Amino acid sequence: MTTLLASRSDYLRLLVRSLPNLLSLARLVLAPVTIWLILDGRLVTAFWMFVVAALTDAIDGILARRLEARTALGSYLDPIADKLLVVGTYLALSWMAALPVWLVVLVVARDIGLVLGVVVLHFAGRGTRSLTPSMISKLNTVMQVALVGLVMAAPGLHVDARGAIALLVWVVAATTILSAIGYLRETIRRFLTPAGAHA
Repeated sequence: MTTLLASRSDYLRLLVRSLPNLLSLARLVLAPVTIWLILDGRLVTAFWMFVVAALTDAIDGILARRLEARTALGSYLDPIADKLLVVGTYLALSWMAALPVWLVVLVVARDIGLVLGVVVLHFAGRGTRSLTPSMISKLNTVMQVALVGLVMAAPGLHVDARGAIALLVWVVAATTILSAIGYLRETIRRFLTPAGAHA
């Protein structure tokens, strides 16, 4: 009986610690669904799907910290799910002419540059940890999410949000450029630091 209780306790503990990864997996599933809804012209439904996906991102981060459940798998799943959701929605909205192509190119180029920077540092032996997000990068993420959220929600709200959307487009562009510059500086700094000085 004691062994059975112990096994159940271990199972529950494992399940709880797996919650962040399960939420990241859920976001991986929700991202293509959201993209498909955008391409199908159902922006309001896509908005609510996007909100749910964004909530899973916030919740899995909180759970990972509070439950001390950070895992190697989660360190890959979380950013992949995030990039798929954000970049995918930007590409889809651009395809539907709801966002300017130049902005989407800028957003995607920054993310590609970020990935390339991490790969270069890894193979150069300059540490395996990801580049550290700065405050401007975190602000950029918030503005990116706010922009696509507003673009998708505006039809359902029956409001003319063109002014706010136009403003957010330039805010996202500016913060994306500043974020890219910050990541480039950190990449160069770490690349020039002697090998073995990184975690």
